[in-house]
Amino acid sequence: MSLNPLPHDHPEPSPFPQDSPPSSEEPTSLDLRLASYDYYLPAERIAQNPVVPRDRARLLVVDSPSSHQHCIFRDLPALLRTGDLLVLNNTRVLPARLFGRKVGGAKVEVLLLEEQSENRWLALVRPGRRLKVGAMIEFFQPDQPEGGKPLLTATVLAVDAATSGRILEFQVAENKPFLSVLHLLGQVPLPPYIENSHADPEQYQTVYGDRPGSAAAPTAGLHFTPELLDRLEEQGIRRTFITLHVGVGTFRPVEAETITDHKMHGEWLEVSSETVEAIATTQASGGRVIAVGTTVTRALEGASHSGQLQPYCGKTELFIYPGYRWRVVDGLITNFHLPRSSLMMLVSALTGRERLLALYQEAIAQGYRFYSFGDAMLILPEAKVEATAGEEEQVAADL
Repeated sequence: MSLNPLPHDHPEPSPFPQDSPPSSEEPTSLDLRLASYDYYLPAERIAQNPVVPRDRARLLVVDSPSSHQHCIFRDLPALLRTGDLLVLNNTRVLPARLFGRKVGGAKVEVLLLEEQSENRWLALVRPGRRLKVGAMIEFFQPDQPEGGKPLLTATVLAVDAATSGRILEFQVAENKPFLSVLHLLGQVPLPPYIENSHADPEQYQTVYGDRPGSAAAPTAGLHFTPELLDRLEEQGIRRTFITLHVGVGTFRPVEAETITDHKMHGEWLEVSSETVEAIATTQASGGRVIAVGTTVTRALEGASHSGQLQPYCGKTELFIYPGYRWRVVDGLITNFHLPRSSLMMLVSALTGRERLLALYQEAIAQGYRFYSFGDAMLILPEAKVEATAGEEEQVAADL
């Protein structure tokens, strides 16, 4: 039994008004159709294990509106410029998958999505139909003797209509810290398309992640090694961090046939004043801001929704798709994403949808590995869709 990994922290209402950010190239009607983001991927192209070492993954470099090249991720220092700034997501994946049993005996799987208050979480549960409000779940240590006291219990407080999940309130035996018990009982959740992996849990963490809160990894960052980060720094390519705890907003399927009808679920993020200052310094000196992953892209653009990048701590519901007018991000490092996903739509806003689909077909033909443990793509600023003089409204709001 496996739940779709979807996450966390202390949400606050966004201070940004419910306005619409300006757009770049006017999207065509095809760009706004869900079916336009479909493609066929042979099952053998879905990576089941990561490349070792991490920076030996392949890298498809999109270097102009009409050209690309095939590289290796460790080539990154030669592909960027002195003065460029990498922005990385320092979230760390929680052991968010728990296996317990309902009082009475039925097995239950729980995936923690978002902490709402102390010991109270939004979670996906399976089987959900059997877990009505008031139901209790018990969690035991794997080697615990039969009839022993559970180390952790959870009570269903409510059903969450937006995710079909449950609000769970946890009670920890002997008043132990919840996270310490979670690390004892929980498992790092891998996506459901990874069915036969021998990966160590640390291989589903970035080497720099130190802010626990995600139920899924920001996968573009999985390719960095400490040695590669040192080489980038030696070349004068600086780095800074945001935090976005990857959650249901990233992985929730887009089901609306017209994508503008899709509503993103909020994800918690933090953009610090130090990061805002690093970006301003880079821009003032002519450097480029390269987002490492769609989560970083969403965080930076969400924190600039008022028109200017500013420090921000709270939630974003920003939905980026073709027609978006970029405010902060110049280039992007990203993995290859699922068909019909909001992540494909975000990347299409940078490259153009037709170009992205053509690049995906090229990657498939060249044997690239797809999804979380797969290879990567670098979209350089020279390949970015250029803004036009006109400004079209995009239905994307940060509430």
